[in-house]
Amino acid sequence: MITGYITHPHCMLHHMGPEHPESPSRLEAIQARLSLAGVLQQTMQSDARPATEEELARVHSLRHLRALDKCVPEEGIVTLDSDTLMNPDSLEAARMAAGAVIRGVDQVFRGQADNAFCAVRPPGHHAEAADAMGFCFYNNVSVGAAHARAQYHACRIAILDFDVHQCNGTIDIFKDDPEVLICTSYQYPFYPWRYIRSEWNNVINTPLAAGTDSATFRRAIEDDWLPALHAFKPDIVLVSAGFDAHREDEMADICLDESDFHWITQLAMDIAALYADSRLVSVLEGGYHLASLGRSAEAHLKALLGLPLED
Repeated sequence: MITGYITHPHCMLHHMGPEHPESPSRLEAIQARLSLAGVLQQTMQSDARPATEEELARVHSLRHLRALDKCVPEEGIVTLDSDTLMNPDSLEAARMAAGAVIRGVDQVFRGQADNAFCAVRPPGHHAEAADAMGFCFYNNVSVGAAHARAQYHACRIAILDFDVHQCNGTIDIFKDDPEVLICTSYQYPFYPWRYIRSEWNNVINTPLAAGTDSATFRRAIEDDWLPALHAFKPDIVLVSAGFDAHREDEMADICLDESDFHWITQLAMDIAALYADSRLVSVLEGGYHLASLGRSAEAHLKALLGLPLED
């Protein structure tokens, strides 16, 4: 498999204070682990480019985009909500994160790569059409989905989100859109509490109880996601890859490990191979325990490369 690895140094410039869990050290941990494991060297590495206002406006209101622009401080940090803060470089990093998914979509539709992983921050899946929240400014995976539709006429886009938090922003943007299928697993009840009981026809919710183990997680994914995905037959598979459901991550109480992230990545790839000429683009969402984040990203990338978890 040819796997694109897309990132940008500007994603390291965004920070929200020394105690904030969504920090530049997350990307450092991922890159260090992938390099040490010899996995990064097997990818096709490239830099992201910033998403344009036109590309962002496919999923966000212009009013939201302009309001964010006005919030950028000349120095220091400003607070948008209780856990989403902005420094002078935050929106530049956020545009790179969204642009990375666009580049990944371009790579898989142009046959330059089979799949791609976007190692970027800030994350995006909590950003709603007109709201920044949950560490997120722009909804990266939704920007990529809208690009696939606008540029390549994709009409069946599957978004798979296995972060420990539900992708409220992605649901807000695409709720009841027949061309987008959203499959989301998450700890229940838990942040963000926005669409946690949503019953949109195109949203497959997989709520997980605190303490959910590997076997229960895998059974729930197979029961909930696979029938919907086989019926939908996507043109492209997009993945919001959150690794905060790892048992070592203190953000929540789901008890997964690296093998589960390798497994669910293979599941996503099987769907992409069946229906989408293997086109799959993944983007980093959560994951805040640095050691387990690095190992989980390694497992995810190994699956994308077609490698076993253990050599």
